[in-house]
Parts: sequence; C-alpha cells; structure tokens
Amino acid sequence: MTTDIQIARAARKLPIAQIADRLGLGDDDILRYGPDKAKISHDTLARLADRPRGHLVLVTAINPTPAGEGKTTTTVGLGDGLNRIGKRATICIREASLGPNFGMKGGAAGGGHAQIVPMEEMNLHFTGDFHAITAAHNLLAAMIDNHIYWGNTLQIDTRRITWRRVMDMNDRALRDIVVGLGGVSNGFARQTGFDITVASEVMAILCLARDLDDLHARLGRIVVAYTHDRRPVTARDLKADGAMTVLLRDALQPNLVQTLENNPALVHGGPFANIAHGCNSVIATDTALRLSDYVVTEAGFGADLGAEKFLNIKCRLAGLSPAAVVLVATIRALKMNGGVAKDHLGAEDAGAVTRGCANLGRHIENLRGFGVPLVVALNHFDSDTPAEIAALQDYCTRHGVDAILCRHWSQGGAGAEDLARRVVELVEGQTADFHTLYPDSMPLWQKIETICTRVHRAAHVEALPGVRAQLEAWEAEGYGTLPVCIAKTQYSFSTDPDLRGAPDGHVIPVREVRLNAGAGFVVAICGQIMTMPGLPRHPAAETIGLNDLGQIEGLF
Repeated sequence: MTTDIQIARAARKLPIAQIADRLGLGDDDILRYGPDKAKISHDTLARLADRPRGHLVLVTAINPTPAGEGKTTTTVGLGDGLNRIGKRATICIREASLGPNFGMKGGAAGGGHAQIVPMEEMNLHFTGDFHAITAAHNLLAAMIDNHIYWGNTLQIDTRRITWRRVMDMNDRALRDIVVGLGGVSNGFARQTGFDITVASEVMAILCLARDLDDLHARLGRIVVAYTHDRRPVTARDLKADGAMTVLLRDALQPNLVQTLENNPALVHGGPFANIAHGCNSVIATDTALRLSDYVVTEAGFGADLGAEKFLNIKCRLAGLSPAAVVLVATIRALKMNGGVAKDHLGAEDAGAVTRGCANLGRHIENLRGFGVPLVVALNHFDSDTPAEIAALQDYCTRHGVDAILCRHWSQGGAGAEDLARRVVELVEGQTADFHTLYPDSMPLWQKIETICTRVHRAAHVEALPGVRAQLEAWEAEGYGTLPVCIAKTQYSFSTDPDLRGAPDGHVIPVREVRLNAGAGFVVAICGQIMTMPGLPRHPAAETIGLNDLGQIEGLF
C-alpha cells in the first residue's frame, strides 16, 4: 500500500506565488520561505481587514482512539471537495508540535490523498514559528530570574513565581526542577519546571492576537508572579514585552501552503486542545475568511475539548460565528467505543458500532446546544462493511442528522464532494443561531461547572484546596469575565482516559487553575493531565532517520 509520505512526495506542487494568486494576492503580499511556502505580510493583513467575511465551517470529531478518526484528513478533503464543486475555499489548520511527532502521534498534515504539503517541513521546523514562541517565552523566564538577581525592586515573592519555562519536546524529567543551584553567581535557587511549547500562554497569545499592537498589549498583560503582598507582576512590569514582540514579529504572519490538489491552506499556531484552547490562529482564520467564500478549519481532539473551546473561547474573543459544524467519526473508532479491542477491529460487528454511537450521540447533543447546523462525516476505511455503515447511518437518522460517507483518504477531494454539497446546503439553506454556552458575567467557578456538567456530563466538579479561593481572588482583580479552558484527558468525557463511550455521573477534580491574563482565559487543570507530556516506552524517535537518498524515514 502506498504510504502518506510516498503520496506527499509524488505531489505536483505549484510555486507558492500561484497559490497566492488564487487568493488574489501578489508577490508584494507574501514573504517566501522557499518555493512552496510563504507568509502573508503584516501590511497585507491590515489591508484585508475591512473586507467582508466568507462562511466559516468547523471540523471536529468524536473522542480520539488508537483506531483513528481522521479529523485533519477530513478538513483537507472537505476543502478540496468544496473547491471541486465551484466554491472558493481555504483550509486553516494548526502547525505540528515536535513533541507528538517524536513521541507517538505522528504527523499533522492530513493523510492519504487529502494532505497539505510540504508535509515533512510542516511536521518539523516549518517556518520557525514554534522556535520563536519558545524563545519569547524563555526570554521572559530569564528576565524574571535576572530581575531577582539584581536586587528585585519589584519585590517578587520567589515562592509565587507562576511563569515556567518551555520546550517543544516531550520530556517528563523537566516537569519539576530546581534552578539557580551552584552558588551566588547563578542566582537564587527555586523550584520551577517546564511545559511543552504548545501549552505556553505565548502560543495562546499568538493564536488570539489580531495584529502586532494587540500582540504587544497581550504580552504585556501576562502575569508571571506575585509580590509578598500578593500584587500581580506582569511582563510589562519587567519591561520584557517589547523584546518578546520583536521575537514574534515574523511568527505572527500566517503561513501559506497548499493541498495535494493545489488549493490554498493557511497553517498557523498550534496549541493542544487537551491543555490549551486547541485552535489555529485568529489571524489565519480571519485572513482566510476575507479571501474566500468558505473557510474550513479544525479544532483539536474530540468535540468536548476542541469544539467547545473553539466555540466558547476563540469565537467569543475573535467575534467569529461558524455557519456549520462537521463531526467526524470512523467505524473503527466507534467499535472501540463499543467495547471492541484494537486487535479485533477487522471483524464485522455492527452491534459494537451501534453501542459505540453513544459517544457520537453525546457529541451531537452537545454541539446542537451551540445553535449551529451539523452534519456527520463518516471517514471511510477499506475494512468498513455495508452492515456497519448502515448501523451508523441508521443511528444518525434516528437522531435527526445526516451521516455522509466520505472517501477523501483514497480519492482526495472527489471523495468528499457529497460532504461538500451537504455543507453548502446547511450553510446556504439554514441560518445558524450561534451562541456560547455561558455569559461573560458568570462567575469563574460556575463557568467551570457549566462546562463539566453540560459538556462532559459530570455529576459533580470537585475543587481541590485553594482552587476556589484563587478564582475568587482573580475575580476581585478584574478577571472574572474571562472564559475558561478545561485541561483534561482527550480520550474520555471523564478524567479517566480508559472510560470510553458516553459516561456520566462521574466526578471531575480541578487540581489547579492558571491565569492566562494576556491570552484572555483561565485554565482549569483537571485529573492527571500533564502540561509537559512524556515519551512512550518506544517513542517514534527510535525509528526516525535518513535513508540513502537523504530522505526522512519513520516520521509518518
């Protein structure tokens, strides 16, 4: 069987200037990063700001399983399918993190004949955006310790420094560390740690900022520590915001690439939806909307995490209103949710599909609560049988939603034309009544409870010691109107990653809350989720290398 990387390497890519031309952009509007990728310039972004927006379509999915769902693949396939039926469509997805690529997840550019290229560059260093985010974040960390070393005029309480360091790699040994050892010349010893770069507030800020001025202002509002009398200390207090903005100037410009079918794609930003808000940048989405009739974007992991945060955080903060939602499922993943082990997925079991549809049904119910038209995309595998497909479609019919069989992995955009036509019918035939799940005025703890009980179906949300007091303190400081970001396992509605299907009645423990004042939301860390992942027993890095032709092997 032909592999994803073989398909990507056989692609007949157009020069990036021709892709820009399809969007109405000229040579002066782009900054080339080689022949097949470019950034859209700040001047062009400003010029486009007054144009009307096209239609925004969100692609999300059931909870992820080892069987695979294909959310990015469906996003790309749908974008290609819309272009094939005569709609000017652009795809917007996130950039890939090196951590999962060298851990266990693999690439993040789609699959089969529904991919974005150049695939290898996108999954590695790309245009350097993540390196810029890492540098800006760690510059701020260095300036905190440097300020303390040279006298600490801001009176920072070293026990209450909240800003950790980051790197874009899974490394569990760095979760909790001590810095400043080795004597007076190395500063003051204190406990801290590392998060993965995609969990950085700087990443969230880059993804939510509207322009360079907004970026600068948001960076300045980052709260990094507290004084002995509990006053917040910001990046602006440390005079770090200007230099951080300089490091991020080029990274803020969205990246333009193409699909295998030479349709435009903007790939920009990359927060994880299990520990951050999980969406590509506002700048990329807004730019695509100004240049296209349709924009197809995705939100990370399952709809209970990615779609909820896209709708409650990104759309709220950016003034976006989706016209339709596509919910992706596979027969294999539904069978796993129905109790079938991974090594038995090849055997026909329509009953397991029906049982597993409880997970799909829960997501359908949740998404309908936001008032946006919905369609289910069945991402086809060769092992799917007619009986299993019928079981899924019958379930969806009973729940009043269409399930469209999609073959974009094997056929590219042609295999997603039926889905594209249904999306157009939803967008142009219905008026979305989009609304968020809670108002800005709701207290922070009540916002957390609302998401956990209405989306994750918990019977109770448990605050570990200090959590409620911290939220109340932030409300007193003026942060009570911020939305909340639930950080928890992506594999289940509960905090138990092994509890598949549609569990309810469970308890969600909130062990920690973090203030992202610059990004503009509060993070509630639930269960055992980690903001610095670890590598598996046999990481993908063990099998990655160069072949005799100098080509990368093992990354996909």
